[in-house]
Amino acid sequence: MTQRGYLGVDVGSVSTNLVVIDDAGEVMAKIYRRTQGQPIKAVQEGLVELSQALTDGGWDPERLDVAGVGTTGSARHLSGVVVGSDIVKNEITAHAVAAMHCVPGVRTVLEIGGQDSKIILLRDGIVVDFAMNTVCAAGTGSFLDHQSGRLGIPIEEFGGHAMRSDEGCQIAGRCSVFAESDMVHKAQMGHSTHDIIYGLCKALVRNYMNNLAKGKELASPVVFQGGVAANAGMKRAFEEDLSVAVTVPEHYNVMGAIGAALLAKRRVADGRPSIFKGFEASTIAYETSSFSCKGCANNCEVINITVGGEVLARWGGRCGKWDMQELSEERAGSVR
Repeated sequence: MTQRGYLGVDVGSVSTNLVVIDDAGEVMAKIYRRTQGQPIKAVQEGLVELSQALTDGGWDPERLDVAGVGTTGSARHLSGVVVGSDIVKNEITAHAVAAMHCVPGVRTVLEIGGQDSKIILLRDGIVVDFAMNTVCAAGTGSFLDHQSGRLGIPIEEFGGHAMRSDEGCQIAGRCSVFAESDMVHKAQMGHSTHDIIYGLCKALVRNYMNNLAKGKELASPVVFQGGVAANAGMKRAFEEDLSVAVTVPEHYNVMGAIGAALLAKRRVADGRPSIFKGFEASTIAYETSSFSCKGCANNCEVINITVGGEVLARWGGRCGKWDMQELSEERAGSVR
């Protein structure tokens, strides 16, 4: 018997996540892996791993009818070409859709990933406000990873240490450099590792609130998602700061991919066939290149993705001049 599913792909600077959901929106299989600066390789290897995850879960990938595919994340256009996506959406939309699916009635979404953080405010199922922080490293997963390595404590154990602290010590959290220096100072003063780690969690939450949530009404229900949501200390710090319960969804670390899959399900609801290239897309030799368009003062950097010398897609131009799969001889001749 053929099983129908929908594929969601979320490719960011730190992690690449792939999810297959069924008609009810339940997760059939998921993959969370590192991007390591190679998004095409990460997606292709992720497809192989996802196929194995489906098999391990009792599903036959060869009998899976992938009826729709959605991509999101900073490399959403690139991954959309690689897998054959029916819809490409930004991270805000994808995370909001996933949060509403997992926690109906959610009004505030807190999301912290490897390199950035987001806040999304919803009212009656509509995004009314959002903010993103892609500049400051303090408060992101990469900073926590760095501190876990410096302290010699696996990042998976950070939450446990934080939960064993009664209050946590004061750590300066506005800057990653100052935070690290302050942590060293507190250790030299004799503060326990538990208190230092929970103090760091509270500092990161303060930084998040000051940078993203200032002046915004953070109403309950509140959902905390993204890879950093695995840290129970961060959840505790958010609950203390907001004085409300914070929900961490079961699949907190792949919510962007779940949202992309749900959006794909809506996209093909009218019966249109998917353009999914199949799990065999993991073996296609994709190449990327770029050029600067000299057509105006914008000097846009345009990205090409090719297979065997044939341009499949391109993006990056502001005016849409290059947002075509097939090029005229005149335009092709002006590429430098």
